[in-house]
Amino acid sequence: MMHLIWLVPGFPLVGVIVNGLFGRTHIRDRAHWVAVPAVGLSFLVALLISVQVAAGRTVDLDLYPWVVAGNFQVPVGFLVDPLSTVMMLTVTFVGLLIHVYSVRYMHGDPGYARYFTFLNLFMFAMLILVLANNYLLMFLGWEGVGVCSYLLIGFWYERKNASDAANKAFIVNRVGDAGFLLGLFLIWTTFGSLKYAEVFARAEQVLGAGSTLATVITLALFVGAMGKSAQLPLSVWLPDAMEGPTPTSAMIHAATMVTAGVYMVVRSSPLFNLAPDTANLVAVVGALTAIFAASIGCVQSSIKQTLAYSTISQLGFMFLAAGLGAYATAIFHLFTHAFFKSLLFLGAGSVIQSLHGEHDVRRMGGLAPHMRLTAYAFLIGALATAGVFPLAGFWSQRGIFVAAFNSGRYFLWVLALCAAFLIAFYMFRLYLLTFAGHYRGDPHAIHHLRKAPANIWIPVLILAFFAVAAGFVGVTPEHGGLHNFLGQGLTQGIRGGNAPLPAIMLLLPLGVAAAGIGLAYVSYLQWWELPFRSSTLYVVLFRRYFLDEIYSAVFLVRFRWVCHLLWRMDGRLIDGAVNQVASFIGGAGRASSRIDERVIDGAVNQIASLVGGTGRVSSRIDERVIDGAVNQVAYFVAGTAMASARIDERVIDGTVNQVAHFVAGTAMASARIDERVIDGTVNQVAHFVGGTAMASTEVDEEAIDARVDWVAELNQTVSDIMRRLQTGLIQNYLLAMALGIFVLACLYIIFR
Repeated sequence: MMHLIWLVPGFPLVGVIVNGLFGRTHIRDRAHWVAVPAVGLSFLVALLISVQVAAGRTVDLDLYPWVVAGNFQVPVGFLVDPLSTVMMLTVTFVGLLIHVYSVRYMHGDPGYARYFTFLNLFMFAMLILVLANNYLLMFLGWEGVGVCSYLLIGFWYERKNASDAANKAFIVNRVGDAGFLLGLFLIWTTFGSLKYAEVFARAEQVLGAGSTLATVITLALFVGAMGKSAQLPLSVWLPDAMEGPTPTSAMIHAATMVTAGVYMVVRSSPLFNLAPDTANLVAVVGALTAIFAASIGCVQSSIKQTLAYSTISQLGFMFLAAGLGAYATAIFHLFTHAFFKSLLFLGAGSVIQSLHGEHDVRRMGGLAPHMRLTAYAFLIGALATAGVFPLAGFWSQRGIFVAAFNSGRYFLWVLALCAAFLIAFYMFRLYLLTFAGHYRGDPHAIHHLRKAPANIWIPVLILAFFAVAAGFVGVTPEHGGLHNFLGQGLTQGIRGGNAPLPAIMLLLPLGVAAAGIGLAYVSYLQWWELPFRSSTLYVVLFRRYFLDEIYSAVFLVRFRWVCHLLWRMDGRLIDGAVNQVASFIGGAGRASSRIDERVIDGAVNQIASLVGGTGRVSSRIDERVIDGAVNQVAYFVAGTAMASARIDERVIDGTVNQVAHFVAGTAMASARIDERVIDGTVNQVAHFVGGTAMASTEVDEEAIDARVDWVAELNQTVSDIMRRLQTGLIQNYLLAMALGIFVLACLYIIFR
C-alpha cells in the first residue's frame, strides 16, 4: 500500500484534468461530482497509508527521474514518514470537508466548474509539497499553492478589490520565494543534491554547528517561509486575501498554503539545528508577528479579516515553537489550528451567506437565536483559538508556552502571553459583535435569513467535534501520542530542558485567556463606547500600523521613482544613442540618395539624353536622307515605268495598230481587186501580204517585244533594290555605325 502513495496527489489531479477540460462545456454545475470524490479517495488512501506508518513503516520512493543534467539529478519521489503523514491527513481531511461545504456555498455561481478545478489543483499542489522527498519537488508544490492562491483570491476577478488582492498576494510571495530559491541553490552547491535523505545525512559533517554557511542557507529558507506563512515583514498580503470565496479562505488558512512555511522549517530541522542564530530569529519573528497581528485584529470590522489576523497570530505561535526547537509542538499546533480555524471560516461563511453577503460586524449582532447551530460552532472555534480548557487550542498553545518558558527566553514567553490575551479579546469581540446583543443591520433582513442546508452544517459539526477533541492526541507535550509519533523523525525535546513547570505557570495562559474574554464582554456588551475612547491608538491599529503606507512610500513610490529615472536614462542615453545612430544612418542614406540622384542618376540621364538625341538625329537622317533618297528612286522608277508604259501604249502599240489598219485596209482593197480583177493576182498579192505580215510579227516578237521585256526586267531590278532599301538593311548598317560611334564616345568620356 505504501507504494501507492502517488494516488494521494493523483486523485485531485484527475479532478483538475476532468473539470478543467469538460467542466465549462459539459459538466458545469455538476463539477462537484468529480471534485469531491477525488478528494475523498485521496483521503481514503492517505488514511490507509497512515495506518502502516503508525505501525513503524516508512518509505522513500523515487517514481522516475525528473531533471537529469550532468551531475544535477532530481527525481519525482515521495517520502512517507510521520511528519508527511500528519500533514497529508490534515490536508486531505480538512480539504474534503471544505469541498463538501463549497457545493452549497458556491451553488449557482457562473464559475462553479472553474472554482472546483482550482480547489482540486490547490489540493494537488499542497500534497506534492508535503509528500516530496526533495527540495526541488517541494518547490514545485510551493509555487503551485502560490498560483492557486492567486487564482482563488482573484476568483471574482471582475471585482477590482479581488484582482488587486490577488496581485498583492502573488507579488509579496514572490519576494519570499526568491529567498527560498536562493536557499535551494546554496544547498545544491554545498551538498551536490537536493534530496532530504542525502542532505540531512551529511549536514552536520559538511556544515558544522553554528557555521556561517548553515546560517545563510537556513536564513534564505526562512525568508521563503515568511512570505508563504505571512510573517513580519511579509504579512501584508494575507488580510487582503479575504476577497476570495469564504471556503477558499478556509482552505488557504487552515489546510494549505500558509502552513507550508511552518512545514518547510520543521522538515528542514536538521539544518536549523546547526544554525542557532537563524533559529533564534525564527522564534523572535514568530513572537513579534503573533502580538503584531493580534493587536491589529482587535479593531477590525470585517469578520473575515479579523479571522485572517487570528491566523497570522497562530502562525507566529508555530514559528515561535519551531525556532525554540519544539518542532513536534509546532506541528501539533498546526494540526489543531487546521480544525478550529476552518471551523471559524466556515461559520463566518454561513453568516455571510445568510446575510446576503454582509461582511461588516458593525451591521450584525443578535444572530444567535436565528442561527443557533452556527453560533455554537463559532463559539467553540473562538474558545479553541483563545486557548480555553479543554479545547484543542489549549493543549497546543500550552505546549508553546512551556517551550518558551523552559528555553529561558522569558521575553518571548511574555510576548506569547500578551498575544494570547489579545487573541482571546478580539475573538470574543468578534463573537459578541456577530451573535450577541441586538441586530444592527437592516431590520427586515433579520427575518429573511437563509437557512443552512445539510452540506453546510455537517462539515461545520465535524470540525467543531475535532476542535474539541483533537487536542487530546497531544496530552501532554512530553508524553502525547502525536509527539511520540512525530518524534520518530524530529528533534526531541525543547532547548533549555523539559523541566516541569509549577501549576501556576500552567494555569497562567488560561487566566490570560479568561482576562481577554472578560475585557471583550465588558467592552462590547456592557460599555459600547469604551473601545472608541482611545481614538489615536484605534486609528493606528485600524490602519495596520500604517504598514501598507510605509511599504507604498518606501518601495512603490521609490520604485516608481527609480523606474522613472531609468526610463529617462533609457530615453536619453540608450534610446538617444540608438536615435543618433538612426539619424546618422538616415542622413547618410539621404546623402547617398542625393548623390545617387544628382551624380549617378544624372550621368545615366545624360547618357540617356545623348543616346536619345543620337537616336532622334539618326531617325531624322533616316527619314530625310535615306528614306528621301529611297523615295526619290522609287518616284524615278515609277515615273520611268509610267513613261515606258505610255511609250509602249502610244508609240509601239500605235504603230502596230496603224500597220494593222493599213494591212486590214490593204487586205480589203486586195480582196476587192481580187474579186473584181484577177483572183490570181489577188492571191499572189495575198500570199505576199501574208508573208509580209508574218515577217512583221517575227520582227515585232524578236525586236520590239524583246526591248519591252528588257525594260520591264530593268524596272523589276530597280524595284528590288528599292525594296531592300525599304526593309532596313542599309539602315541597320548606318545604325550599327552610329552605335559604334556612341560607344567610342562613352569610353572616351569615362577614361579621359
